[in-house]
Amino acid sequence: MRVAITGHRELPVETARLVESRLRAEIGGYRAAELVGVTCLADGADSIFARLVLAHGGRLSVIIPASEYRAGQPEPHHATFDALCAKASEIIELDFVAPEPPAYLAAGLRMLDTADHLIAVWDGRPARGPGGTADIVAAAHDRGLSVTVVWPPGAQRA
Repeated sequence: MRVAITGHRELPVETARLVESRLRAEIGGYRAAELVGVTCLADGADSIFARLVLAHGGRLSVIIPASEYRAGQPEPHHATFDALCAKASEIIELDFVAPEPPAYLAAGLRMLDTADHLIAVWDGRPARGPGGTADIVAAAHDRGLSVTVVWPPGAQRA
């Protein structure tokens, strides 16, 4: 089962804790031997999901939106990004250079191309730019892909 993640970045500490608990429960419903987590490894929801997939015994398929993507992540996230990439069973790099909305949209759509299910860590609000969480959820619905929205009570965006 290939499960993709889309979700908000820069989650406040308490929200990250709430999201992690809900994601752990979602991931726990999958057989570890069959689980492939598909992610772009952004800080926030993506990386929480990736860590939990690996802890559950699943594998990671990482989609890198642009060659400068890592540099565009917050500096404190670089070590986590590198560690998760090192544990990925597959890394797909898209042909974009700059980590900008067109690259994010292309990466999100590429995730959906191979996913059986999408988990969205989403507050239900419109995307802040093309390729945001709302856009990927809408694209998943357009494709008839099942979507689980995770936004626990008390969660807030930064």
